[in-house]
Amino acid sequence: MNSNGGAPYGSNEPTSFDLQPPQPGVPGPPPGAPQPAGVPYPGNPYAAPTQVVPEQQLPEQQVPQTQQMQQEPGTGRLIVGRYRLLGKLGHGGMGTVWRAKDETVDREVAVKEPRVPDHLPERERSNAFERMRREARAAARLDHPAVVNVHDVAVVDGQPWIVMELVQGRTLGAALQEGTLGVREAAKIGLDVLGALEAAHAAGILHRDVKPDNVLLGPHGRVVLTDFGIAQIEGETNLTDTGGFVGSPEFIAPERVLGQRPGPASDLWSLGVVLYAATEGISPFRRTNTPATLQSVLNATPAVANAAKGPLADAINALLNKDPARRPNAAQVRRLLEQAAQPPQETKVLERAAPGGKSVRIGRKGWIGIAAGLVVATAVTAFLQMGNPFAGPLPDDWKQRDLPKLGASVGVPADFVRDKPVDGSDGTVVSFSDPSGGVWISVDLDRKADDTNGEIPDSASAKAFADWATYEDGEYGSGMADTPAPKGDPKAATYKEKKAAENTVVYTNTDTQVPRLREARIFYYKAGNGDMYRLWIDYPAKGYFTDEGREIAKTAIASLDIDNL
Repeated sequence: MNSNGGAPYGSNEPTSFDLQPPQPGVPGPPPGAPQPAGVPYPGNPYAAPTQVVPEQQLPEQQVPQTQQMQQEPGTGRLIVGRYRLLGKLGHGGMGTVWRAKDETVDREVAVKEPRVPDHLPERERSNAFERMRREARAAARLDHPAVVNVHDVAVVDGQPWIVMELVQGRTLGAALQEGTLGVREAAKIGLDVLGALEAAHAAGILHRDVKPDNVLLGPHGRVVLTDFGIAQIEGETNLTDTGGFVGSPEFIAPERVLGQRPGPASDLWSLGVVLYAATEGISPFRRTNTPATLQSVLNATPAVANAAKGPLADAINALLNKDPARRPNAAQVRRLLEQAAQPPQETKVLERAAPGGKSVRIGRKGWIGIAAGLVVATAVTAFLQMGNPFAGPLPDDWKQRDLPKLGASVGVPADFVRDKPVDGSDGTVVSFSDPSGGVWISVDLDRKADDTNGEIPDSASAKAFADWATYEDGEYGSGMADTPAPKGDPKAATYKEKKAAENTVVYTNTDTQVPRLREARIFYYKAGNGDMYRLWIDYPAKGYFTDEGREIAKTAIASLDIDNL
């Protein structure tokens, strides 16, 4: 998958409006300018009691209001003998979301009831139900804390009711009725939404309706991206009717307005509009009617953001580039948002003893000079102790992580988190994974001192061939049970001018609800004391993250440092 017109997400999306392609230099309204007629409460349209299209009215879940709990029609109904409806959480043109109790396991859930007008043609009714089924499938394929968990799809009179995790909270759109967000808060929310989009894109899913009303703010700072009802799943038929499109006009990317094939960059554009609206209090492309809004998406240059500063402003400006090929990718956006989410750094002041026992305060420039000297000294010391550091410097957004129990260290991207220890590994397996779960890096060690049965092969090459044989037999781990026999053979490699070996295996991960094609690059080295090291980098074998995963593997292998050569 790529971010331009070649992305394999469905077919072209025609629109019935006579719209002109993007034209550079067409400005939007300047900051402080009067809003278009018909837009009350200038500067904060989320507080305006304007009438909007039905599909924009339905937040996925909201905190129930007292008046909503007054025995509304349907309250108390038991769905498929299991889910008791307790009260409405929200409703809109396509359905109603209920708070309900799962009487089988005694927990509260959210249940989305389909609601389609009877006067719609049968084809449109069928499409609406199919969209709900796709929503359930799309969300169920994703395992990420910023994506609501789908528990069940209950079929009632041929219509799908989606049963999902109940997240008590309110939407970002509702929060913006009270005012805009600060830079750090907006960046933190943006990071969570970005993580959900990364997970979706890695699974071949485009959300296609990222907007404040689909971002749920839950307890303990949790942020959830909801409503995958119009998501496009790679390889599935497009449901868009001829002459129309799906999504919220002011958040739709220009390429989608023009009917071009969208890609991950289209969802990232929408994230940029959300961040602009969250900090400025107004969507940069909202106009008095849909055609005018879509025309502004294509041609208007947003007013310069006043509230968003620094890296957040850089992220927003880059995301709102009309050309999807020129927008930053998810990794680049993440770096900017992480910088924006950091608290302001305090000026460090060092006190050191001067001759005669007097204390000397060193200012910022002096501190920088001392720090630079310490860095150089530390680097020289490390070089002498290591004898031969890893080949090449790490990228700026990577960190070298020490693994003292393994007598080694390895470079990993800075946003990767260390996973919980594997049960029974005795600290000999250490793994790191990116927030989306799409790529992970693992280092494991077979200690010679523990090898009482002589099972450690004589060389790295022998270990690589031994593992290769298990892949050919389909016996290597439950998640690789369906792995076909690999093509080729293990490859010879070097590590600090010593013999090493590599395997590259493509397999189907069967440990997930939806089996996924994965690729693993595995590096082997046998240390001088007889310990056998294995560095495993695992990433999607097909799709948006494949090339990035291969680059991560190359850098991680180059960064591996073992104490006892």
